[in-house]
Amino acid sequence: MKQTTAAWPAGVRRTKQREAIWDVLQQASSPLSARDIAARLGAEGAEAWLSTVYRTLDLLVSRGSVTRITRLDSDMAVYSLQDAGHRHYAVCLKCHKIIPMTNCPMDEFIPRLEDRNFLVLGHQLELYGYCSSCKAAAVASPSGKTVADPGNPLG
Repeated sequence: MKQTTAAWPAGVRRTKQREAIWDVLQQASSPLSARDIAARLGAEGAEAWLSTVYRTLDLLVSRGSVTRITRLDSDMAVYSLQDAGHRHYAVCLKCHKIIPMTNCPMDEFIPRLEDRNFLVLGHQLELYGYCSSCKAAAVASPSGKTVADPGNPLG
C-alpha cells in the first residue's frame, strides 16, 4: 500500500468522515472509485454514506487536492490524490487499467484559441487505448492499420 503524507487542503473543514476518506486516498496504490472508498471505510469500521463520499470527493476535486479520472465507456469515475503535483493517466479500454503518465504533455503545448485573451488556469488530460496486455484486442485491418475493437467507444 502507498503511504503519502499529503497536507490537508487549505480551506476544507475537517470532519471525521472527510478525514477517513482522505486517509483511504493517501493509502491507495492506484485510483479508487467512490464505491471502493466506501467499501474500504466499511472494512475499517469507519462507514460513510456513498453520497457523503461523493460530496467529499467533489469538494476535494474542486480544491485541486484530488484528481477525477473518468472512463469513456462508463459513468464511473476514479479518484487519486494530487500529492506530487498534477498527474495524467492512460486508461485501457479493455481491462480499464489506469496507468500514470510520467510527464505532462501540456508543458510544451500552446493552445490556439479564438479568444486570444483566454486565461488558462489548469487542464485535465486522459489518454485512451490498450495496455500492453490487451493490445491483442486490436485487430489488423486489410490496410495494415490497427483498428480498435468494434465495442470500443472511440471507434
